[in-house]
Amino acid sequence: MFDDRDELCECVFCNCVFPSKEAAELLANPDGHEFKNEKFEKQEGSKHYYSNPVMPDVVEKAVQRDKVSKPLSDSTKLKANEFEISPNDVKAPKKLVIGMAAGSVALVAIILAIAIPLFITRKSLTDSITADINTIFDTPASDSAESYRQFNIYGLSCQYIKVGTSEDITDDEAKALYSNYTKLRAEKRGNDSGDVEMSIYTPDTIFLVTKDGLTKDVQQAVEIIEPTETSK
Repeated sequence: MFDDRDELCECVFCNCVFPSKEAAELLANPDGHEFKNEKFEKQEGSKHYYSNPVMPDVVEKAVQRDKVSKPLSDSTKLKANEFEISPNDVKAPKKLVIGMAAGSVALVAIILAIAIPLFITRKSLTDSITADINTIFDTPASDSAESYRQFNIYGLSCQYIKVGTSEDITDDEAKALYSNYTKLRAEKRGNDSGDVEMSIYTPDTIFLVTKDGLTKDVQQAVEIIEPTETSK
């Protein structure tokens, strides 16, 4: 047995390896060749022949398969393997599933019960402070087109505020601005916690004012605050 695309072929009986061309000549004229009874050493790891198994009748095999695959009657059904794990074996008990679902719902309800009142309280306080925020300035805002005052109030108790203004202010004015905001916040909240932190951005200086005092940065102020059409 050989493939005529290979240069060599091999005898499946004596393992003799010889040119495929000779095999083709033997196949065409076997009577004209003398087969000598010679012995050859088997060459391990090299095979030059191809075995083609004989296939059974596919139609007959399909019929047999169809007979086997037909539904079995109740009396001939195979018994389930007692040691085989089925999906039903790994399902969590119904009580456990219900308990986990109830626990999850209760946890979400607790979180919402805490978060929603805090959100409502914070929003109400923010709106109330924003309505009177201009009162923290000792002087009214300029009517100039290039003049602006901006505010950003955040934190759970509105303890953080950023103020942007086109006006240059002194250290004392920055401290006064901080004091006025803490008073306004205390009035709206009903108490003064004293934990306010205010950042003030002017064209030349950035102020950071807390209950511990005032610090400022002059070098970065021009890069951070600059009047634009959207901020006027």
